[in-house]
Amino acid sequence: MHRRIENAGLGILQKKVEKQERLSGVDGMALYACPDVAAIGFLANMVRERLYGDKTFFVRNRHLNPTNVCEADCLFCAFKADPGDPMGWTMSKEEIQGRIRKLVTKDIREVHVVGGHNPEIGYSYFVDTIRWIKEIRPSVHVKAYTMAEIFFFSQISGKTVEEVVTELKEAGLDACTGGGAEILGAKVRKKIVRGKVDGAGWLDTARRVHKMGVKSNCTMLYGHIENDEDRVDHLLKLRDLQDETGGFLAFIPLAFHNQNNRLRKLNPPTGLDDLKNLAVSRLLLDNIPHIKAYWPMHTPELAQVSLRMGVDDVDGTVVEEHIYHMAGANTKQEFSVAGITNLIFQAGRIPVERDALYQPVREYSR
Repeated sequence: MHRRIENAGLGILQKKVEKQERLSGVDGMALYACPDVAAIGFLANMVRERLYGDKTFFVRNRHLNPTNVCEADCLFCAFKADPGDPMGWTMSKEEIQGRIRKLVTKDIREVHVVGGHNPEIGYSYFVDTIRWIKEIRPSVHVKAYTMAEIFFFSQISGKTVEEVVTELKEAGLDACTGGGAEILGAKVRKKIVRGKVDGAGWLDTARRVHKMGVKSNCTMLYGHIENDEDRVDHLLKLRDLQDETGGFLAFIPLAFHNQNNRLRKLNPPTGLDDLKNLAVSRLLLDNIPHIKAYWPMHTPELAQVSLRMGVDDVDGTVVEEHIYHMAGANTKQEFSVAGITNLIFQAGRIPVERDALYQPVREYSR
């Protein structure tokens, strides 16, 4: 690490990063205000290489969206269908198990399950979905449901979050997904999120889930009506909770897509915005192990660049991703293991296959 950053403000931050000192909210604002994305990426790469060297993680996974029917009304969402909408779907047990048989071959290590807040099908459907998956593939990790969904399950069942998590674990839940966080600050959240758990509720649900021994990811939806202060506030709220529970495995910054939703007049974030958010996340979230570039959203090419700007994980093989593609993403929906490992090698990194809990399975060599 011999390079010195010429920018005076970032030079001060470089000294803090080199000394492994925690960055403040003021530091976060300075990072977002700085136009030199390459320099920010350099600092984030210092942290990334300190933690993992050249190792870059991925997982053989599949996505399952059992239902898109949702009573919430989020302005940015292109995935949902209102109850009664003919464009809505809810998979039956036979459909779910048929898809698992077809897509989840024995080499697949994770099934990622997210759906809508469907009030028509009952709480037991969401528990049974996990059980149905495990009946077909008992050894696969089921990473299912956001904190917003678990809060919703608690509401429709009349059970506590702890009771819901207990029943999900008994059905086979291995970890939780990270969505639904959007922006945690109340001012922005009230404008874009309706009929869904508020920011304080999301954090409290995550706290309770983690204390039940279930790990999760966490996210931030950026590039819409929020500003730098909102993003820094969001990241620090996640960092504070991680100090308390240690339950977050990875952070995934999610870029707003402006097609097929009610915020379509807004310009989407640029590639530089994406790289800055990934890099700033690595620098501020010093206690969350992994920063993930979700390639179906960012594109494989930008995800590859991010491996030199703080990112150590590129998600996985996916197949049938609906949420971002319904919002206008034009990336492909499947990546082969050969494609992912080549992408990582081309960035000068070493591919490490993992499971849903970030346990290494295999390190690849050329």
